[in-house]
Amino acid sequence: MKNRVFRWRGFILAPVALAALLFGRPTFLSFGIGIVIALLGEAIRIWGVGYSGKTTRKGELEAPELACAGPYAYTRNPLYIGNFITAAGFLVIAAGNMELYPMIFLAAFFLAAYIGVYWIIIGLEEEFLRKEFKEEYENYCKYVPRIFPRLKPYPGRKGKFSPDVIFQAEIHTIIIFIIVALLFFLKIPQVWEWVSNILKG
Repeated sequence: MKNRVFRWRGFILAPVALAALLFGRPTFLSFGIGIVIALLGEAIRIWGVGYSGKTTRKGELEAPELACAGPYAYTRNPLYIGNFITAAGFLVIAAGNMELYPMIFLAAFFLAAYIGVYWIIIGLEEEFLRKEFKEEYENYCKYVPRIFPRLKPYPGRKGKFSPDVIFQAEIHTIIIFIIVALLFFLKIPQVWEWVSNILKG
């Protein structure tokens, strides 16, 4: 069960994005605020992927070495924090002109889906890393929090940022990010008014 959730994590969370796109009512203000939040989340992901490597996109658990540098020196799960912030940013975009109860329902759906999926995935990954790296991982866990970052970095950090990995491992996420952002932008009513005025000359 846990392995299936890990393998299909993107598809399991897709209904949240679909619901936001279908029922969201973005405005220029909500888009401006939300896209900044979403870009922050994606920047955290890119920072993390640059240290963790291509294994982040695989359907099976794999870790040639323990990632403990970069954002991993402050939190054990920077990618999932980045994902959560990005999704929250798109939720802010969607919330623009939504009525209160649909907005609350969408936010509750978002929280339930993300917390549920990542709780399972994080537990599975921790089991794997404990078996794989034993004492090294236990020492790392004693110093670095699971979620909320510690201000002082892990003293045993090692590894360096690899820009090449971004294009190999993160390009699909970046493309999806751009497509979703564009779809939300096109849902802003004033955009179509502009297009109509331009076409009319």
